[in-house]
Amino acid sequence: MKLSTLVTLILAVFIFSSCASLKKGSSSFDDSDSPYLSEQTKPTVKKEVPKKIVVKEEKVTVVENTNAEVFKYYVIIGSFKVLDNAKNYKKELSSEGFTPVILENEKGLYRVSVSAYNEEQASRTKIGNIRSKYEKYNDVWLLIRKK
Repeated sequence: MKLSTLVTLILAVFIFSSCASLKKGSSSFDDSDSPYLSEQTKPTVKKEVPKKIVVKEEKVTVVENTNAEVFKYYVIIGSFKVLDNAKNYKKELSSEGFTPVILENEKGLYRVSVSAYNEEQASRTKIGNIRSKYEKYNDVWLLIRKK
C-alpha cells in the first residue's frame, strides 16, 4: 500500500472514531436528557408594563368656550404652538368621537384636551382607556391645572 493511502485511511478512522455524536446519535435538537430542562418548563409570556403617565402642572385657560366648566385634571392628547393647528387637530379628534377642548397655557402653547375631571384617578383611568384603545395616542398625558 502506498504511504499516502495509508495516511488517508488512518486519518479517516481517527476522525470517525473520535466523533462521539456519530456513535451516540445525539444532536443539538435532542435535549431530552438535559439537566437544565424540566417537564414543567413553559414558555414565559412577557407582561406588558404600563407606560408611565406624564404629569405636568400649568395655569391654563379655555380658548374658545369661555363659559366652559373649569376642571382640575385634563387629559391632553396634543400640544401646539399655532392655534390653527390645534383647531385642525380638534376637528380630527371630533371625527373620531372625542369631545376635545383647546386650552392655552401661560407660555402660549395650545393643549388639546379630550377629557376633564375633578378627580385624579378618573383622569388616569381615561388615559389608560385611550392608550389601550388607540395605539396612536399612547403619548396622552395628564395636565393638572394650577390656580
